[in-house]
Parts: sequence; C-alpha cells; structure tokens
Amino acid sequence: MALKGLFRKKTVQDILKQVEKNNADGHNALGKHLTARDLTAFGIAAIVGAGIFSTIGKASADGGPAVIFLFLFTAIACSFAAFAYAEFASMVPVSGSAYTYSYVAFGEIIAWIIGWALIMEYAVGNITVAISWSDYFTGLLDSMGIHLPQYAQMDYLSASNGFKDATALMQGGKTFENLSLATQGAYTAWTTSPVIGSFHLVADLPALLIIVLITALVYRGMKESRNASNIMVVVKLCIVLLVIAVGIFYVDVDNWHPFAPNGATGVLKGVSAVFFAYIGFDAISTTAEECKDPQRDLPKGMMWAIIICTILYIAIALVLTGMVSYNELNVGDPLAFVFDKLHLKWMSGIIAVSAVIAMASVLLVFQMGQPRIWMSMSRDGLLPKRFSKVHPKFKTPSYATIVTGFVVAIPALFLNLTMVTDLCSIGTLFAFVLVCAGVLALQNRTDIPRGKFKTPYVNSKFIMPVLLIMGLVFSFGYNKKNTMDFITNETQINNSAGIITSLNKEETQKVYNYLVSVDAKNATTGTPDLELLLNQYQQDDAKYASVISDLPVADSIKYESGFGLFKHKIPMWIFLIVLVGLSVWSFKENLSLIPLLGLICCLYMMAELSVWNWIYFTIWLLIGLVIYFGFSRNNSKLNSIEA
Repeated sequence: MALKGLFRKKTVQDILKQVEKNNADGHNALGKHLTARDLTAFGIAAIVGAGIFSTIGKASADGGPAVIFLFLFTAIACSFAAFAYAEFASMVPVSGSAYTYSYVAFGEIIAWIIGWALIMEYAVGNITVAISWSDYFTGLLDSMGIHLPQYAQMDYLSASNGFKDATALMQGGKTFENLSLATQGAYTAWTTSPVIGSFHLVADLPALLIIVLITALVYRGMKESRNASNIMVVVKLCIVLLVIAVGIFYVDVDNWHPFAPNGATGVLKGVSAVFFAYIGFDAISTTAEECKDPQRDLPKGMMWAIIICTILYIAIALVLTGMVSYNELNVGDPLAFVFDKLHLKWMSGIIAVSAVIAMASVLLVFQMGQPRIWMSMSRDGLLPKRFSKVHPKFKTPSYATIVTGFVVAIPALFLNLTMVTDLCSIGTLFAFVLVCAGVLALQNRTDIPRGKFKTPYVNSKFIMPVLLIMGLVFSFGYNKKNTMDFITNETQINNSAGIITSLNKEETQKVYNYLVSVDAKNATTGTPDLELLLNQYQQDDAKYASVISDLPVADSIKYESGFGLFKHKIPMWIFLIVLVGLSVWSFKENLSLIPLLGLICCLYMMAELSVWNWIYFTIWLLIGLVIYFGFSRNNSKLNSIEA
C-alpha cells in the first residue's frame, strides 16, 4: 500500500449516507432524544465537577484572586475551540467527535491518532474524576462516623510515593503530626495495608464502586442517562449558587490585596488545573446522532455551557479568595475547607454531598462519550466489529460501554490523581488543536457541504503577525529577565521540599548541622525540622540563594541546570516554533482568526504542561500506532474500497 494510503479521507457525503442508512434499516442506529436544553445540561454536567470542587483550590493558591483572569483566558480558549467543534458538528452530525472530524480534514492516520488520544480525555479523565469522587465520598462517610481503612480508599501510587516522601521528611526532623494530611494518609495506608510477599494491597475501592454504577446507567439507555444528568445538574447548580449567596456575606475585601501576589507567573501556574475545570464541553459532540436537530442544537449547547460555567467559576473564585487568604487554599476540598474554617460546618456537609453528586454527573457524561468514539472507529473498521454493536432494546453501544467500564475501573484502583489529571489535559488539548486545525484546513474547500453553523470569518493575514510582534515587545520589554533566563537556560535553585526529599541520611545530618550553625541567633536550634529551617529563607530570594549555595551537598541536589533544566522547556520551544509557522501560514492563506486563536491558545496550554506529560503522551501514541499498523490499517473499510 502506498504511503498516501495513510492519509485517505472520508467524505462528508459518505458519512451522512451511512447515517441515513443506519436510521432507515434500524441497525446500528442510536435513539434520538436530545434537545438544546439537554445538551447544555450535559455540558454543565461535564464541566462543573472535580475542577470547581477540587483543583480550583491549588490554582487560587498559586495565582491569588487574579486567578479569575486565568478562568477568563481558558474560557476564551475553549470558546475558540468550541466554535471549531460546533462547525464540524453542524457539518458532520455523527458520534465520532474530533475523530470523525479529523478523518474528513486530514485522513485516516491522523483520525486514528486523535481517536486514540481521546481515550486520554474520556477514559483517563474519568479515572481522575472517580478518584476525586472517592475522596469526597470517603470524607462524607467520615463525617457520618463511618471510617474505611486508608488502604481501601487510596490508590497504590499515592500511597507508595507518600510513604517515601513522609519517610524522607521525618528523616529530616519533621514529626508525623506536622506532615500534611495527605502525606499522613498515604503513610498510614502503606504501613497498615495487607501485604502479599512485598506487594502492598492498596486500592481505591469507592472509585471502583461509582464506575460500576455509572457504567450500568449508561448501558441502560440515553433517556435514562439524560434524566439522571438533568437532575444532578439542577442539584449541583443550586448548591453552587447557595455557596456564592452564603459566602458573599463573609467576604473580606482585604483578602483581595494583593490581587496577583505571584504575578503572571503565579496565575499561569494554574493552567493545567483551570483547564481541567473546563474539560467536558466537547463530550456532548459525541451525542450528535442522538440529537433531534444536531446542526442547530449542538453549537447552542456548547456555547451556553461554557458561558454559564465561566460565570460560576469566576464568582466562586472571588468568593473563595475573599473569605480566606489565597495562600490557605492549597487543599483538595477548597469549598468545604473555607466554610469549615469559618465554623459553618452545616455548609461543609452540604458541599460534600453536592460534590459527590457533581462528580457523578461528570462521570456519566464522559462514560457516554468514550463508547461512542469507539463505536465510530469500529464502524470504519479501525476497531473490531463488536465495538459498533448497538443494544437492540436500549439503543446504546453496549459492548463498547462495558469495555469502557473495565478500562476506567481497573486503573482507578492504582493510579494517582496528579498523573491522570495532566494526562487527561494533554490528550484533550491535543484534540482541540487538531479540531481547530481541521477547520482551518477545510476553510477554502468548496467540495464540503456546510451545516447551519459556520464560525464567523475574520482574516488573520495581518492580525497574526501584529500579535506576534506585540508578544515579542512584551517579552523583551516588560519581561526581559525571565525571557533571557529562558533563552540562555539560566540555572535554577530547587525549592526546599525538593532538596530535602533528595537527601540521604548522612546528607540530612550535614545540612541540619550547617543550618543550625548559621541560624543560632534566631533560636531555631530547638527544631530538627529541615523544611521549616529552609522555608524561613524563601521569602527573600537573595538570602535563600546564598544559604543554598553554601549547603554541604552536591550541586545536582541544590540546582537544576544543563539538559536537566532544558528538557522542561522543550514543550515551550515546540510552541514557539509552531507559532512562527502558523504566522507564515496565516499570511499566505488568509486563515480564519477564531480557529487560529483556538489552536494557538490550546497549544500554549499544552506547552505549560510538564515535559513528562509530553513523554507519557508520546508513548501512548506510539502504542496506538502499533495497533493501527498491526490491525486497523488493513481492516479499514477505506482499505477494502481501494482494493
């Protein structure tokens, strides 16, 4: 087969004919139940979940009240991407979402890659939400006096890593009571768990429970899923509005000063967490075949969901940072935390219940999305035929739904929250980038039938170069030091926690002796807590640099430099190189500005994720390519047509 066979494309006309055929003969046809209101509710159900109840805390701690600007930026970026999704959904109203859109725009190999990447979003995203749901659920049980063993409510990786960190910190003099609650829980889970040989039996059983229940509901039918989702959305919106209404009376405007305590850098540190708070609006595009009027209702549903959720997020962020100081919000349950701190325990209980409901609704939408992607890939021959099987009674992709349940449930027992959150974010952003690029690639094609919705056209020919020049002026004029440090790969000092957890027992003692010798006059010799001794210098950059430089340990522990530092900048260099290429492309081809800005914003947020996420994502894509060349390429229906 020629290399060009990798980029063979499906036509919109053939896709629409196949859908009509499925509807006419009743086989492989999905039930049509959804309206614009239902789609908006699904969008809110998918978006308002772990983000607002969990990750918003860390983002607020990093950026302060100015985190609202990050919510606005992310909402705008997602809106640009939503325009692209809406245009494709109107053009190709089928269940494949970004996978099908890429098949039309770029060809089979790219479609396979994006379909494989979407597993990162839906399946891996659901692992994330299931873990967060488990945290809130077990907290709710604790408040009711029901206590599960730590090893039965925590994933294996968190327990293992937490045990190692706790051991290192206690070796450095910190007492168990002074460890963070999360580290204490991990240490307890590891040390109290049953052991077979050297393997510790630690698994998140509540996460397994909720996945089984949600999978059963999704298997049962779209109408039942829709009704359950609508009920959960009403409940959690009422709770969020209650939090805002009650919290506003406890806002102290002094807590909003300084508004951006860590500057733009601090605000942007929360990119991954805040973007994760928006993931999900695109999932409703997978229900296109189950909409009564997808070309009209899908664009409306996406846009309204983003607008409503952005307003709620900004209001919540302002209330949270007004009720307590931003630096206290780095907790896993920020909403419950602030009300508990203000002795409003009845509100903490309500929030815990609403969080359990909210995250269950996110699970529901994502658990619907994944089987429908697999169903579309199976229809095209890229996955075994059984994945496209539709239940004769329930009219759902039954086999794919069951497989999705297993794919989500088993890793949720063992993987930790941070890893799967970032993997979910990079998979989703990659899908957004390709969908925006797809709209750009098709904008001048006259052989594509257009739907009822089309992204407003603004010529970027001159706007894009001007924006690029403005960015350069800002970088070298107002942010020169950080820009030059980035370009020259300037050595960076590690933080105190990173240094301490890298020390062995002998190095720990040397560092302790040195810190006591230089700090005797401040009477800190009574504490053997290395982290506390080092942290006191971090408020003064110059003093901290001086103390670290004199520590009696290797420079590799104290500093990050050379390739070890440069590797973390590789994603940003990729972004900058692509940005220049996009500027040239936009000038030559008069590209549409909105999808172009969507592509740039999403690629920038990808660049803000760590290089390890890019490496893990690349490995994931390589595994997918092995499957494609081993099975999908030869079994593709387009392959049989060519033959």
